[in-house]
Amino acid sequence: MEIAYSFAGLLVGFVVGLTGIGGGALMTPILIVIFGIPPVVAVSTDLIYASVTKSGGVFAYARKQLIAWRVVILLLLGSIPGSLLTLNYLKGFADLSQIEHLMNLTLGFSLILTSIAVFGRNRIREFALRQESKPWVLKARKIRPYVTFAMGLVLGCLVTLSSVGAGALGTALLITLYPRMSMPSIVGTDLFHAVILTGVAGAGHYTMGSVDLALLGYLLLGSLPGVFVGSHLGTKLSPKVMQPIMGSLLFAIGLRFVLAG
Repeated sequence: MEIAYSFAGLLVGFVVGLTGIGGGALMTPILIVIFGIPPVVAVSTDLIYASVTKSGGVFAYARKQLIAWRVVILLLLGSIPGSLLTLNYLKGFADLSQIEHLMNLTLGFSLILTSIAVFGRNRIREFALRQESKPWVLKARKIRPYVTFAMGLVLGCLVTLSSVGAGALGTALLITLYPRMSMPSIVGTDLFHAVILTGVAGAGHYTMGSVDLALLGYLLLGSLPGVFVGSHLGTKLSPKVMQPIMGSLLFAIGLRFVLAG
């Protein structure tokens, strides 16, 4: 079973390196559906797994000054309280089955939203750029910091409940709000925010005793070489091919969890 966990980490790491998508979105469902890991343990362990695996990429973006720190701060002002409030809410449940039901539903909806974000990322950017000079958009810029804060709050709740949403969904929301920001800056900003958010949420779950450290170690053992190999092969594959495949896969998995819930 330990080898199987590492193989799962290798597979997910490879997909993440190949497409830049699918860390939490694939790992949590695999742990629940294939290995029969309880949703609480799967989500909790995957949060720390995501924080560790994504942290390596942050330094490269920071060195190239591709992180919009003001946007990160606005996101964290919403997402950290959102995560802490969600953790406190979960601690109030006496029945574990209620937590698992809530996590399954949230996971399903988060995966469906993520799949839509993967499918429509380019169209979202094109639409946002077309609207950029319209009067109502210019007026709305005044409230953009508050919308960014609210976006962080929602992501904090979703990620803490499902371990999904900090990546592709966060990127799509940033594209909508900041269409003039370059894609490398959007990715770097979202990545830094995701590392902090998943780390805080994972630490909160750890205090609840739901993180499996042994499982985490086996997953990381496989994922690190997987990311390395996938990232090298990814440069040879067209996003036009990979995005529909990933979007369809995430939508199907999300629908399965929603219907099962």
